[in-house]
Amino acid sequence: MTGLLAAATSAADKRAAFRAGLASGHLQRLPGAFNPLVARLIQEIGFEGVYVSGAVVSADLALPDIGLTTLTEVSERGRQIARVTDLPVLIDADTGFGEPMNAARTVSILEDAGIAGCHLEDQVNPKRCGHLDGKTVVPTEEMVRRLRAAVSARRDPNFVICARTDAAAIEGIDAAIERAEAYATAGADLIFTEALHTVADFEKFRAAVPIPLLANMTEFGKSDLVPAATLERIGYNAVIYPVSALRLAMHAAEAGLREIFDKGTQSGLLDRMQHRSRLYELLRYERYGEFDSRVFDFTPGRNQ
Repeated sequence: MTGLLAAATSAADKRAAFRAGLASGHLQRLPGAFNPLVARLIQEIGFEGVYVSGAVVSADLALPDIGLTTLTEVSERGRQIARVTDLPVLIDADTGFGEPMNAARTVSILEDAGIAGCHLEDQVNPKRCGHLDGKTVVPTEEMVRRLRAAVSARRDPNFVICARTDAAAIEGIDAAIERAEAYATAGADLIFTEALHTVADFEKFRAAVPIPLLANMTEFGKSDLVPAATLERIGYNAVIYPVSALRLAMHAAEAGLREIFDKGTQSGLLDRMQHRSRLYELLRYERYGEFDSRVFDFTPGRNQ
């Protein structure tokens, strides 16, 4: 039964593993999961963690990433994903869903959901996608208050609070570095600088900021797609691939649905589909049957 209906690893142990991973000297790779089944696949392949993107939660609800989702929607998706994986889950908490008090409540709700860490950003609320133009950031002092509130609400000291700054695209890299230093002083465990452009930008940030750093390798955005080996060589501690799985899935789904519409059959698509047997393997279907059999074979006194 262990690990069947829920992860075999406790939330506390997953948080400790995330902390240890960030300090290990090895890059922690966290692809984005748009549902729990994808999170299980990420674990099976061998990644170090799972990411839950705010942009993906929004897109899954057919909404743009402009701060329309609620804490309830985001935390519930995080809970569903964290429940099925033994990997630590890092979640996008946008601007904390309101004022500093809201950021504090966000941390407590995400802890209860079994999440290993979250990132809070310094954009004005409502936010915009980090790789689009037209963003606005709050004053450093306001973000510091947001972070201090979040840190004060943390009950498990291993829950990772990551500070995301969008200032590089607005105020320049030097200003973003100054903000990162202030955010680290406020208690952030990890810094996420959004929309850096080149390897040189990542190197400059690494040289200036002493605490763990996270890189965002999202497609079709501002940043070059820097290989994981290069990020590890530079000294980055974590990398997220937030929308990759959703983009792959939606591209395949659209192509397949158009072919069904045009040809009236899916017969030409079978070699592009996940087979039923592979789906059942990911779902651990046989283990549910074994468990069901053990329950129905139970007789009082025999199996005690």
